[in-house]
Amino acid sequence: MSRDRDPRTLRRPARSALIATSATALSLTASGCVVVHGEREILPSTTRAEAAQALQEFTTAYNEADKAYDGTLDADHTTGALADIDSARLKAGKANNPDGNPRHTPLKLTDAKFTIPKKAGWPRWFVADAAGNKGGTARWLLVFTRSSLDDPFQVAYLTLVAPGKVPQFKKDADGWAESVPVNSTGLATAPGDLSRTYATYLKSGGETFAGGAHTSQWRALRKKNGKKPGMVTQFIDEPLTNGDYAPLALRTTDGGALVFFTTRHYEKQTAYAGTSVPAPNKDVLALTKGEIKQSLTMEVVSNEVALDPKGPGKVTILGRIQGLTSAEGS
Repeated sequence: MSRDRDPRTLRRPARSALIATSATALSLTASGCVVVHGEREILPSTTRAEAAQALQEFTTAYNEADKAYDGTLDADHTTGALADIDSARLKAGKANNPDGNPRHTPLKLTDAKFTIPKKAGWPRWFVADAAGNKGGTARWLLVFTRSSLDDPFQVAYLTLVAPGKVPQFKKDADGWAESVPVNSTGLATAPGDLSRTYATYLKSGGETFAGGAHTSQWRALRKKNGKKPGMVTQFIDEPLTNGDYAPLALRTTDGGALVFFTTRHYEKQTAYAGTSVPAPNKDVLALTKGEIKQSLTMEVVSNEVALDPKGPGKVTILGRIQGLTSAEGS
């Protein structure tokens, strides 16, 4: 990496997680008032009706924000990786189209299925699996989270998965799913380690992940693009695991887990002396600070969904959505 500027200095502060110290629910019994501590009791994260309402509210806000290219319109409905990706997209769109999105088509989500884990502690969360009118036949997986009873549900993860690839989830007699702790043993990789392991794999390879578009093929593409006539491209990959970026996992019927996690990536293009970096498109320029002379460093946030098998085995990345969040020229 050139000495003029380390791209890791470009990182943006993560959106702070909402911290809830406790939440209580009161119920009257024949013996008096009983206090149930929400942070200790194993309870469903929400009701199915509330989950459906949260999905509808998100879709409405998302469409309003996309139509106006105004990030304030859905800011209360996104968090974590999706908030980073979505807010940057809307910022670039607004800069290039001040009057709004001329190509806006409302997102419609249908055939929604809700997987709601029964768990203790915060955050409470659930997964919505729906068909969309965008993205072809892929299923839209949205992970809604909240950190207290007073907070609204917000979408932290949004990924698209090929039809038939969404696994079956383990559920109890009442239909509630099982949340998998981030430090869970018995899986190919602990859910809490996946972000770091994935970042390491992208740099050095290894046997943790099954081959595919988001693993071996992506590494091969980056290697191919690393050196082009007159320019060299370098990559840095980092895990994101805290606060709003914490991984979330659901138990599957075969004993494995479906894991949602986040990573951050930097791509630095440096032109040889006497040449310049090719001009980026207008959306990249809208998010770029500084003058692009000999180098351009781009920061990308990515959210992934992975199938983490029981016991020894390879983790399969089922889907990945990423977005440019900032850039800097020098």
